[in-house]
Amino acid sequence: MPKGLIRVQRAGDFHFVTFSCFHRLAHLRTPAARDLFERSLETMRVRYEVFVAGYIVMPEHVHLLVSEPRTILLAKVLQALKLSVAVQSRPRPFWQRRYYDFNVYTEAKRVEKLHYMHRNPVTRGLVSQPNQWAWCSFRHYATGEAGAVEIESHWTAHRRGGLPASLRYSPGGPLSHISEARCGAPTSEEGR
Repeated sequence: MPKGLIRVQRAGDFHFVTFSCFHRLAHLRTPAARDLFERSLETMRVRYEVFVAGYIVMPEHVHLLVSEPRTILLAKVLQALKLSVAVQSRPRPFWQRRYYDFNVYTEAKRVEKLHYMHRNPVTRGLVSQPNQWAWCSFRHYATGEAGAVEIESHWTAHRRGGLPASLRYSPGGPLSHISEARCGAPTSEEGR
């Protein structure tokens, strides 16, 4: 692990995670490879009870906006996800070892990360509009359309009849959702 790298897990935050194919090669360049990634992501979402708030599969990297699992570290879920894709794919090695992880604990930062990931294929010139890239959560946010991966959003909450209990704010309880103040973060009065 690089010197000075600190990963903050078990804080109840969502995480903006990025990981790349080995040497940034385009192992996910085909629709079949991107479909495989989506199936593996959905399998891991269910198996480890992770909420996926957003994702995008690019030809050589992936962005995820996900919750922490209840029982294990997020790093283990990502390891299982990457392994699932790698063993079903031909290129060896498939993934870079490390991943980038950014804790997202405000609504503004969640929206910023979603906009960034959904604009990625447009910025790269792969499509002219975000809704044209099928391997991401953009269409779900725009229309409520259910895709290959269940997205935790107001659309999903509405279909369920409300937010899951683990995402509801409970004053004094552990924070397991995105909030303006997370455990250990200064409140607006303390930050002055």
